[in-house]
Amino acid sequence: MRLEHYIAELLYRYNCVVIPNFGAFLTNTVSARIDEKNQTFYPPTKVLSFNQQLTKNDGLLISHIASAKKLPYEELVEEINKVAQQWKIRLEDGKHIYLEGIGKLRMGQEQKIQFSPEEGHNYLASSFGFSSFNSGPVLRETLKQEAEQLEERIPFIITPEKREAPSNRAWLKYAATFLLLLATGASAYQLHNQNQNRQELVRKDTQEAVSRHIQEATFFEANPLQLPALNLNISKKAEGPMHHIIAGAFRFKANADKKVAELKNQGYDAAYIGANRYGLHQVVFSSFSDGQEALAYLQKIKATISADAWMLSEK
Repeated sequence: MRLEHYIAELLYRYNCVVIPNFGAFLTNTVSARIDEKNQTFYPPTKVLSFNQQLTKNDGLLISHIASAKKLPYEELVEEINKVAQQWKIRLEDGKHIYLEGIGKLRMGQEQKIQFSPEEGHNYLASSFGFSSFNSGPVLRETLKQEAEQLEERIPFIITPEKREAPSNRAWLKYAATFLLLLATGASAYQLHNQNQNRQELVRKDTQEAVSRHIQEATFFEANPLQLPALNLNISKKAEGPMHHIIAGAFRFKANADKKVAELKNQGYDAAYIGANRYGLHQVVFSSFSDGQEALAYLQKIKATISADAWMLSEK
Protein backbone atom coordinates (compact mmCIF):
# COMPACT_ATOMS: atom_id res chain seq x y z
CA MET A 1 0.00 0.00 0.00
CA ARG A 2 1.29 3.47 -0.90
CA LEU A 3 0.76 5.60 2.21
CA GLU A 4 2.33 8.89 1.00
CA HIS A 5 -0.87 10.07 -0.70
CA TYR A 6 -2.92 9.78 2.50
CA ILE A 7 -0.10 11.23 4.63
CA ALA A 8 0.12 14.29 2.36
CA GLU A 9 -3.63 14.90 2.59
CA LEU A 10 -3.47 14.88 6.40
CA LEU A 11 -0.43 17.19 6.54
CA TYR A 12 -2.53 20.04 5.05
CA ARG A 13 -4.92 19.81 8.04
CA TYR A 14 -2.81 18.49 10.94
CA ASN A 15 0.62 19.20 12.39
CA CYS A 16 1.38 15.57 13.24
CA VAL A 17 0.70 12.37 11.27
CA VAL A 18 1.82 9.14 12.97
CA ILE A 19 2.68 5.95 11.07
CA PRO A 20 2.11 3.24 13.69
CA ASN A 21 5.28 1.30 14.71
CA PHE A 22 7.45 3.47 12.43
CA GLY A 23 7.47 7.21 13.26
CA ALA A 24 5.67 10.53 12.74
CA PHE A 25 5.84 13.42 10.28
CA LEU A 26 5.66 16.82 11.99
CA THR A 27 5.05 20.31 10.59
CA ASN A 28 6.06 23.72 11.97
CA THR A 29 4.66 26.96 10.52
CA VAL A 30 7.29 29.51 9.45
CA SER A 31 6.56 33.14 8.49
CA ALA A 32 7.50 34.65 5.13
CA ARG A 33 11.21 35.30 4.79
CA ILE A 34 13.79 36.82 2.44
CA ASP A 35 17.05 35.15 1.44
CA GLU A 36 19.22 38.26 1.06
CA LYS A 37 22.11 36.30 -0.42
CA ASN A 38 20.08 34.89 -3.30
CA GLN A 39 17.53 37.76 -3.38
CA THR A 40 14.69 35.25 -3.02
CA PHE A 41 11.31 35.83 -1.33
CA TYR A 42 9.61 32.84 0.33
CA PRO A 43 5.92 32.82 1.37
CA PRO A 44 4.73 31.50 4.76
CA THR A 45 5.13 27.72 4.83
CA LYS A 46 5.07 24.55 6.92
CA VAL A 47 8.53 23.08 7.58
CA LEU A 48 8.35 19.27 7.49
CA SER A 49 10.37 16.99 9.84
CA PHE A 50 10.40 13.36 11.00
CA ASN A 51 10.49 11.90 14.52
CA GLN A 52 11.07 8.14 14.83
CA GLN A 53 10.23 8.17 18.55
CA LEU A 54 6.52 8.81 17.96
CA THR A 55 5.27 5.36 16.97
CA LYS A 56 2.11 4.93 19.02
CA ASN A 57 -1.03 4.66 16.90
CA ASP A 58 -3.28 7.69 17.41
CA GLY A 59 -5.88 6.41 14.94
CA LEU A 60 -5.66 9.45 12.63
CA LEU A 61 -3.99 7.84 9.61
CA ILE A 62 -5.86 4.52 9.81
CA SER A 63 -9.27 6.22 10.25
CA HIS A 64 -8.58 8.47 7.25
CA ILE A 65 -7.64 5.52 5.00
CA ALA A 66 -10.62 3.46 6.22
CA SER A 67 -12.98 6.32 5.37
CA ALA A 68 -11.41 6.84 1.93
CA LYS A 69 -11.24 3.14 0.91
CA LYS A 70 -14.36 1.95 2.76
CA LEU A 71 -12.39 -0.81 4.52
CA PRO A 72 -12.62 -2.18 8.09
CA TYR A 73 -10.40 -0.50 10.67
CA GLU A 74 -8.87 -3.76 12.01
CA GLU A 75 -7.89 -4.91 8.53
CA LEU A 76 -6.07 -1.66 7.85
CA VAL A 77 -4.17 -1.82 11.16
CA GLU A 78 -2.57 -5.10 10.12
CA GLU A 79 -1.81 -3.87 6.60
CA ILE A 80 -0.12 -0.66 7.81
CA ASN A 81 1.95 -2.61 10.34
CA LYS A 82 3.23 -4.77 7.45
CA VAL A 83 4.17 -1.62 5.47
CA ALA A 84 6.02 -0.19 8.50
CA GLN A 85 7.96 -3.46 8.93
CA GLN A 86 8.95 -3.47 5.24
CA TRP A 87 10.21 0.15 5.49
CA LYS A 88 12.40 -0.72 8.52
CA ILE A 89 13.96 -3.69 6.72
CA ARG A 90 14.67 -1.57 3.65
CA LEU A 91 16.35 1.17 5.71
CA GLU A 92 18.45 -1.38 7.66
CA ASP A 93 19.70 -2.76 4.34
CA GLY A 94 21.12 0.72 3.56
CA LYS A 95 18.45 1.65 1.02
CA HIS A 96 16.37 4.80 1.06
CA ILE A 97 12.63 5.29 0.97
CA TYR A 98 11.19 7.98 -1.29
CA LEU A 99 7.70 9.28 -0.46
CA GLU A 100 6.42 11.40 -3.32
CA GLY A 101 5.58 14.98 -2.27
CA ILE A 102 7.06 14.37 1.21
CA GLY A 103 10.75 13.53 0.94
CA LYS A 104 13.41 10.82 1.43
CA LEU A 105 14.13 8.58 4.43
CA ARG A 106 17.47 6.85 4.98
CA MET A 107 19.27 5.22 7.89
CA GLY A 108 22.02 7.33 9.42
CA GLN A 109 24.59 6.74 12.09
CA GLU A 110 23.56 5.17 15.40
CA GLN A 111 20.48 3.68 13.70
CA LYS A 112 18.76 7.06 13.47
CA ILE A 113 16.46 7.71 10.53
CA GLN A 114 17.46 10.80 8.55
CA PHE A 115 14.75 12.74 6.67
CA SER A 116 15.21 15.15 3.72
CA PRO A 117 11.97 17.01 2.87
CA GLU A 118 11.14 17.47 -0.80
CA GLU A 119 11.42 21.05 -1.99
CA GLY A 120 8.57 22.82 -3.76
CA HIS A 121 5.77 21.51 -1.53
CA ASN A 122 4.01 23.82 0.93
CA TYR A 123 1.47 22.19 3.27
CA LEU A 124 0.24 25.53 4.67
CA ALA A 125 -3.30 25.83 3.30
CA SER A 126 -3.41 29.63 3.67
CA SER A 127 -0.39 29.91 1.34
CA PHE A 128 -1.87 27.69 -1.36
CA GLY A 129 -0.81 28.95 -4.80
CA PHE A 130 2.04 31.10 -3.46
CA SER A 131 5.55 30.40 -4.66
CA SER A 132 9.01 31.84 -4.08
CA PHE A 133 10.41 34.37 -6.53
CA ASN A 134 13.67 36.22 -7.16
CA SER A 135 14.09 39.97 -7.37
CA GLY A 136 17.21 41.90 -8.27
CA PRO A 137 18.67 44.36 -5.79
CA VAL A 138 17.35 47.94 -5.80
CA LEU A 139 20.19 50.33 -6.66
CA ARG A 140 18.68 53.53 -5.30
CA GLU A 141 21.79 54.56 -3.34
CA THR A 142 24.15 53.75 -6.24
CA LEU A 143 22.13 55.84 -8.69
CA LYS A 144 22.00 58.69 -6.20
CA GLN A 145 25.78 58.64 -5.81
CA GLU A 146 26.27 58.60 -9.60
CA ALA A 147 23.95 61.58 -9.96
CA GLU A 148 25.85 63.49 -7.29
CA GLN A 149 29.13 62.78 -9.08
CA LEU A 150 27.67 64.07 -12.35
CA GLU A 151 26.50 67.24 -10.63
CA GLU A 152 30.03 67.83 -9.39
CA ARG A 153 31.62 67.31 -12.83
CA ILE A 154 29.05 68.92 -15.15
CA PRO A 155 28.03 72.56 -14.56
CA PHE A 156 24.31 73.21 -14.95
CA ILE A 157 23.37 76.46 -16.72
CA ILE A 158 19.93 77.83 -15.98
CA THR A 159 18.55 79.67 -18.99
CA PRO A 160 15.56 82.00 -18.77
CA GLU A 161 12.31 80.42 -19.76
CA LYS A 162 11.19 81.36 -23.26
CA ARG A 163 7.72 82.63 -23.70
CA GLU A 164 5.73 80.25 -25.80
CA ALA A 165 4.25 81.44 -29.04
CA PRO A 166 0.55 82.19 -28.88
CA SER A 167 -1.44 79.07 -29.38
CA ASN A 168 -4.26 78.59 -31.85
CA ARG A 169 -6.64 78.83 -28.91
CA ALA A 170 -5.71 82.50 -28.37
CA TRP A 171 -6.37 83.28 -32.05
CA LEU A 172 -9.75 81.60 -31.75
CA LYS A 173 -10.63 83.96 -28.88
CA TYR A 174 -9.71 86.99 -30.99
CA ALA A 175 -11.71 85.66 -33.95
CA ALA A 176 -14.78 85.05 -31.77
CA THR A 177 -14.56 88.59 -30.36
CA PHE A 178 -14.29 90.06 -33.87
CA LEU A 179 -17.31 88.08 -35.10
CA LEU A 180 -19.36 89.24 -32.09
CA LEU A 181 -18.51 92.90 -32.78
CA LEU A 182 -19.29 92.41 -36.46
CA ALA A 183 -22.70 90.87 -35.67
CA THR A 184 -23.51 93.70 -33.21
CA GLY A 185 -22.57 96.33 -35.80
CA ALA A 186 -24.68 94.63 -38.46
CA SER A 187 -27.70 94.57 -36.14
CA ALA A 188 -27.26 98.26 -35.29
CA TYR A 189 -26.95 99.15 -38.98
CA GLN A 190 -30.12 97.21 -39.76
CA LEU A 191 -32.02 99.00 -36.98
CA HIS A 192 -30.81 102.36 -38.30
CA ASN A 193 -32.09 101.54 -41.79
CA GLN A 194 -35.45 100.44 -40.38
CA ASN A 195 -35.83 103.75 -38.49
CA GLN A 196 -35.02 105.73 -41.65
CA ASN A 197 -37.57 103.70 -43.64
CA ARG A 198 -40.31 104.39 -41.04
CA GLN A 199 -39.53 108.13 -41.06
CA GLU A 200 -39.68 108.14 -44.84
CA LEU A 201 -43.11 106.46 -44.76
CA VAL A 202 -44.40 109.09 -42.31
CA ARG A 203 -43.17 111.95 -44.53
CA LYS A 204 -44.73 110.30 -47.57
CA ASP A 205 -48.14 109.90 -45.82
CA THR A 206 -48.03 113.56 -44.76
CA GLN A 207 -47.30 114.78 -48.26
CA GLU A 208 -50.12 112.66 -49.71
CA ALA A 209 -52.63 114.07 -47.19
CA VAL A 210 -51.60 117.66 -47.99
CA SER A 211 -51.89 116.99 -51.72
CA ARG A 212 -55.44 115.59 -51.33
CA HIS A 213 -56.62 118.69 -49.42
CA ILE A 214 -55.07 121.00 -51.98
CA GLN A 215 -56.76 119.14 -54.83
CA GLU A 216 -60.13 119.33 -53.08
CA ALA A 217 -59.70 123.07 -52.48
CA THR A 218 -59.22 123.81 -56.22
CA PHE A 219 -62.85 122.82 -56.93
CA PHE A 220 -64.23 125.71 -54.85
CA GLU A 221 -65.15 128.85 -56.91
CA ALA A 222 -64.94 131.19 -53.97
CA ASN A 223 -62.18 133.68 -53.53
CA PRO A 224 -59.10 131.86 -52.37
CA LEU A 225 -58.71 134.51 -49.73
CA GLN A 226 -62.09 133.49 -48.30
CA LEU A 227 -61.28 129.78 -48.15
CA PRO A 228 -61.49 128.37 -44.70
CA ALA A 229 -58.25 127.63 -42.96
CA LEU A 230 -56.89 124.16 -43.65
CA ASN A 231 -56.11 122.31 -40.48
CA LEU A 232 -54.08 119.18 -40.97
CA ASN A 233 -54.19 116.78 -38.08
CA ILE A 234 -51.49 114.38 -39.16
CA SER A 235 -50.20 112.31 -36.37
CA LYS A 236 -47.02 110.30 -36.54
CA LYS A 237 -47.73 106.66 -36.92
CA ALA A 238 -47.61 105.08 -33.47
CA GLU A 239 -44.52 102.99 -33.11
CA GLY A 240 -44.98 100.06 -30.76
CA PRO A 241 -42.15 98.01 -29.24
CA MET A 242 -40.03 96.54 -32.02
CA HIS A 243 -37.41 94.56 -30.06
CA HIS A 244 -38.27 91.93 -27.45
CA ILE A 245 -35.82 90.30 -25.02
CA ILE A 246 -37.16 86.73 -24.90
CA ALA A 247 -37.16 85.00 -21.52
CA GLY A 248 -38.69 81.72 -22.72
CA ALA A 249 -41.08 79.96 -25.10
CA PHE A 250 -43.57 77.49 -23.66
CA ARG A 251 -45.77 74.82 -25.14
CA PHE A 252 -48.67 75.61 -22.82
CA LYS A 253 -50.12 79.08 -22.22
CA ALA A 254 -50.47 78.42 -18.48
CA ASN A 255 -46.71 77.95 -18.17
CA ALA A 256 -46.12 81.20 -20.03
CA ASP A 257 -48.50 83.10 -17.70
CA LYS A 258 -46.73 81.57 -14.70
CA LYS A 259 -43.36 82.76 -16.04
CA VAL A 260 -44.73 86.30 -16.58
CA ALA A 261 -45.98 86.48 -12.98
CA GLU A 262 -42.65 85.16 -11.69
CA LEU A 263 -40.61 87.75 -13.61
CA LYS A 264 -42.90 90.59 -12.55
CA ASN A 265 -42.45 89.60 -8.92
CA GLN A 266 -38.70 89.90 -9.53
CA GLY A 267 -39.12 93.45 -10.80
CA TYR A 268 -38.96 92.89 -14.57
CA ASP A 269 -41.31 94.52 -17.10
CA ALA A 270 -42.34 91.05 -18.29
CA ALA A 271 -45.16 90.42 -20.74
CA TYR A 272 -46.73 87.73 -22.91
CA ILE A 273 -46.42 88.58 -26.62
CA GLY A 274 -48.33 85.67 -28.15
CA ALA A 275 -47.41 82.42 -29.87
CA ASN A 276 -44.83 82.11 -32.64
CA ARG A 277 -45.30 80.19 -35.87
CA TYR A 278 -44.30 76.96 -34.08
CA GLY A 279 -47.12 77.33 -31.54
CA LEU A 280 -44.84 78.22 -28.62
CA HIS A 281 -46.05 80.92 -26.22
CA GLN A 282 -43.37 83.61 -25.82
CA VAL A 283 -42.55 85.59 -22.67
CA VAL A 284 -40.27 88.64 -22.64
CA PHE A 285 -38.15 90.28 -19.95
CA SER A 286 -38.94 93.62 -21.53
CA SER A 287 -39.57 95.27 -24.94
CA PHE A 288 -37.85 98.26 -26.56
CA SER A 289 -38.38 100.50 -29.57
CA ASP A 290 -34.72 101.52 -29.63
CA GLY A 291 -32.42 98.83 -30.98
CA GLN A 292 -29.26 99.98 -29.17
CA GLU A 293 -31.07 100.10 -25.87
CA ALA A 294 -32.43 96.58 -26.50
CA LEU A 295 -28.96 95.21 -27.28
CA ALA A 296 -27.50 96.74 -24.12
CA TYR A 297 -30.31 95.25 -22.03
CA LEU A 298 -29.82 91.82 -23.68
CA GLN A 299 -26.13 91.81 -22.79
CA LYS A 300 -26.99 92.69 -19.19
CA ILE A 301 -29.54 89.86 -18.96
CA LYS A 302 -27.11 87.32 -20.46
CA ALA A 303 -24.37 88.30 -18.03
CA THR A 304 -26.50 88.29 -14.86
CA ILE A 305 -29.74 86.34 -15.26
CA SER A 306 -29.99 83.98 -18.23
CA ALA A 307 -27.36 83.08 -20.81
CA ASP A 308 -30.16 81.62 -22.99
CA ALA A 309 -31.97 84.94 -23.47
CA TRP A 310 -32.19 86.28 -27.05
CA MET A 311 -33.63 89.23 -28.93
CA LEU A 312 -36.65 89.11 -31.29
CA SER A 313 -36.97 92.09 -33.65
CA GLU A 314 -40.32 92.65 -35.35
CA LYS A 315 -40.38 93.62 -39.04
